[in-house]
Amino acid sequence: MALDSAVAAQLIGAARLLSATLARHSFSPPVSHVYDPLTYAWAAHESYLHRYGATTRRVVFLGMNPGPFGMVQCGVPFGEIAAVRDWLSIDCEVRKPAVENPSRPIEGFACARSEVSGRRLWGLFRERFGTAEVFFAEHFVANYCPLAFFDHGRNLTPDKLPAAEAAPLHAACDAHLKTLVAALQPEWVIGVGAFAQARAAAVLAGTSVKTGRVLHPSPASPIANRGWAEAATRQLCALGVWV
Repeated sequence: MALDSAVAAQLIGAARLLSATLARHSFSPPVSHVYDPLTYAWAAHESYLHRYGATTRRVVFLGMNPGPFGMVQCGVPFGEIAAVRDWLSIDCEVRKPAVENPSRPIEGFACARSEVSGRRLWGLFRERFGTAEVFFAEHFVANYCPLAFFDHGRNLTPDKLPAAEAAPLHAACDAHLKTLVAALQPEWVIGVGAFAQARAAAVLAGTSVKTGRVLHPSPASPIANRGWAEAATRQLCALGVWV
């Protein structure tokens, strides 16, 4: 797969713009810390876009935002460390954020905690497609929002932000999603969970891009804990995304 392309260049430029735009935003308590892995883990994210975002794709999987032991640590969406290092073959230096949350230190690829959602997502793709190259021939994985929010030791998801702070966040992330879709030209955007699907449906309304949803693989979901891979596969086959 080509490491340089006009598509990857568009994705890289869009990610840089989104990060710079969101750097001007502020968030009030209970948010104590905000992490943007597109800054301190940029090397890994750029490597991901170069390596796996070089061509148009039929399907884009869209997550909500980085998990504390996944993309927060390594800069790759749903970035369970073992999957990123061993399956995606990405292993880059990760710096520290400007203001580090002592309850959520950045350990980069040395992080020993497993991001369960990422382990389940990438595990399904590995089981079904074998190699990353085969999977990425038709698929791509992105996040709607690149920021992680914390109330000290507690993870806060973007849907919990007050409307006054969520609106400008959504505006920036919506614009980025439009750019990503224009570059990748997918037939489908599949939200991983209800929030991502709702944002995709709102942003892509009136276009030819179809949207759908799979169950979020979070361990907080009792349904996901009873066979997430099988449930997600059934949903994708029912939509006609997979056969």
